[in-house]
Amino acid sequence: MDVNPDTDRIPIVDVRPVVECGRRPAKAVSGETFRVTATVFGEGHDTVAANVVLRDPSGRLGPWTPMRELAPGTDRWGALVTPDEMGHWTYLVEAWSDPVAAWRRSAGIKVPAGIDVELVLEEGAALYERAAAGVPEAAGRDAVLAAAKALSDKCRPPAARLAAALTPDVDAALAEHPLRERLTRSLPLPLLVERKRALYGAWYEFFPRSEGTVERPHGTFRTAAERLPAIAEMGFDVVYLPPIHPIGTTFRKGPNNSLSANAGDVGVPWAIGSSQGGHDAVHPDLGTIDDFDAFVRRAGREGLEVALDFALQCSPDHPWVDKHPEWFHHRPDGTIAYAENPPKKYQDIYPIAFDEDMPGLIGETVRLLRFWMDHGVRIFRVDNPHTKPVVFWEQVIAEVNRTDPDVIFLAEAFTRPAIMQRLAAVGFQQSYTYFTWRNTKEELTDYLTELSGETTAFMRPNFFVNTPDILHGYLQHGGRPAFEVRAVLAATLSPSWGMYAGYELCENTPVQQGSEEYLDSEKYQLRPRDWESAEREGRTIAPLITRLNRIRRRHKSLHEIRNLRFHSADNDALIAYSKRTGDDTVVVVANLDPHHTQEATVSLDTPQLGLDWHESVSLRDELTGETYNWGRANYVRLEPGGAHVLTFGPSPRIGGSPT
Repeated sequence: MDVNPDTDRIPIVDVRPVVECGRRPAKAVSGETFRVTATVFGEGHDTVAANVVLRDPSGRLGPWTPMRELAPGTDRWGALVTPDEMGHWTYLVEAWSDPVAAWRRSAGIKVPAGIDVELVLEEGAALYERAAAGVPEAAGRDAVLAAAKALSDKCRPPAARLAAALTPDVDAALAEHPLRERLTRSLPLPLLVERKRALYGAWYEFFPRSEGTVERPHGTFRTAAERLPAIAEMGFDVVYLPPIHPIGTTFRKGPNNSLSANAGDVGVPWAIGSSQGGHDAVHPDLGTIDDFDAFVRRAGREGLEVALDFALQCSPDHPWVDKHPEWFHHRPDGTIAYAENPPKKYQDIYPIAFDEDMPGLIGETVRLLRFWMDHGVRIFRVDNPHTKPVVFWEQVIAEVNRTDPDVIFLAEAFTRPAIMQRLAAVGFQQSYTYFTWRNTKEELTDYLTELSGETTAFMRPNFFVNTPDILHGYLQHGGRPAFEVRAVLAATLSPSWGMYAGYELCENTPVQQGSEEYLDSEKYQLRPRDWESAEREGRTIAPLITRLNRIRRRHKSLHEIRNLRFHSADNDALIAYSKRTGDDTVVVVANLDPHHTQEATVSLDTPQLGLDWHESVSLRDELTGETYNWGRANYVRLEPGGAHVLTFGPSPRIGGSPT
């Protein structure tokens, strides 16, 4: 029965989550818990109740979940639900008048006061007999019938008759099988449940071509595979490769984005295509497709998934330029304009035009994606999706996920919020964010409050601390402490986070003052790194990154974002927040000042942690192993780059305070 405002007596309005008025599905991952809310109210003093009903991909109704009023008198109801299977679900809200609850409330007042006692108890007996008809025998029907009989027994004192109707057995039976009058149902809303990697994972980006040898500086898939065990040892789940295709020679860029390349300059991987092939070919200097397959298999043995960059653009040498001229915008003189993102210019790249043959481009894009899927790639990081039509991505992703729902698309769209959110709504499972540019306490609190709020219904953030394009001034000027604290923040604020190789070495030299580009950027040249010497000399924060990823794996609360809550610290240089899922609770306090030691009193909202206001608890710092006894107000002192990642520990250290 759908909602009918002319006949339904219990209004159900503003059901959430909802995406574009229900035209697109809300999103979750298998095993993720989220809250469904709705405004529900009855007539006058009518007592109402409500529940959420899930229907799984096969059409089976799941067990309904009782809702409760979130704050007395608001008529706003909510319940936590957990879909446990990938696929297309629906959910709806049911509401009804609850005559038994209304009678209990009235009887609890009138019987002790001696008001209409016999009439009240007779009404209750009749209600309980009606309710018993809807309770299966195995679910406690006899207990409800016994209560009805007791209410009718005039030989017993009124108080005893009422008490017999309020036993735990009766409560349980009527909670599971309530007597429902004026039942109303909302319209069903769509829910897309995807695999967990769509929400949770740690990503590591590196250029295989920089993993060469002394004898052969240009790395290959086989030499790059030797880096995979170290990446896995740091606890990463996904290894992400920039484009691995042939690179054009026309207008090839030299080191530091120079407009003239010398012999031997390797060019920009995003300038895709040459006489050696296009998007379905591998650069011959990296090896063969068989070598790529071996790389993917090696990654799998190390517990890593391979994500591949998908950049829908071409060098002037790409086979498409001659074969499909309709896919490019030609200027009046017949030339094709190169790509620009002012002030950046990409003379070696042609953008794609979609007006002449979008169906052809959709077909070719799906073909290319399926080609790489057949070679073991199930995750694609899509370059600049906001520069292409949103409807294009909607159709491409829908077609791929129609047969392969486990394939994940990450949108690299550093653009306006409306476009980022629209891309997420139409199908992208993950999104890059503004995290890199949010560094103060106010910026982080405001932005994460937004990301952990209603946008979680469709948009999942991936917090990359740096990229080959982005070296923020905070890292340039903050030194090692800045790298440390940003890693802590990214790894604990977002279920998905990532870093580009070199971050663990705290590489922070820009090409020039005021630029976010790296000096000697790996986009334009090989950049070999001496990992062994860095580890031996202590020039790496890899041990911290390893600890953070291991903490993430141990604590389910860090696999979610809807559960993020901020706490008060009386110093703006310190930020405090928590995540709680079931019995698993993590509290993080971090020093945002990379130059100075900072102190503060951290005031915990203890009910958010499942504690009473005046309760204290033993917390263990997962970074150091120290334990502390914390309550509502706690003194904290942290050095530059310092942070506490605290979990409920087994034994308190009374009087201990973090230093």
